Amino acid sequence: MDAIVEAALRKWPNVPHCYGWLALDGRGDWYMRDDRVQAAGPFPQVKGSRIRHDKLLAFIERNYAADADGAWYFQNGPQRVYVELEAAPWVWRLQGPPAALQVHTHTGRAAAVQGAWLDEAGRLFLHADIGHGLVHTQDMAGAADALEAGLWPLAELPFAQMPARFGYRLRPAP
Repeated sequence: MDAIVEAALRKWPNVPHCYGWLALDGRGDWYMRDDRVQAAGPFPQVKGSRIRHDKLLAFIERNYAADADGAWYFQNGPQRVYVELEAAPWVWRLQGPPAALQVHTHTGRAAAVQGAWLDEAGRLFLHADIGHGLVHTQDMAGAADALEAGLWPLAELPFAQMPARFGYRLRPAP
């Protein structure tokens, strides 16, 4: 967490949490969801405005974490902004051949994969030392190579069961 964020938390410890205003889609893109967008429909059917500002994205990603109940948030100064998730808290990016495969989150954190899960829609999820996530669609060929090489055990699990099984919440609420 940024030092400026920690200082703001000490200065203003009782700022109310924010819900519904920030979302993460299955490709690792962040979306702002103001009142108008929230009234238009739930995420991801109505996404909102994609955040494209590099410094804001970096700030969000440095201060992205989970609470004890598995709800993911962005610590924005003294305010905790809870994140609606399309599929999982991490979106995995893969680089390299199976023998030297590197797995990183959409925020750039390295991860050690422990297992792979396929849902009923054919989406591939990986569970790693830092949590559960969805493989980015552009990296499915590399993931298929890793599975064929036997790098990860593969199982099937309905998507609806994943959040409870892997300890995260798709739609945090007060």
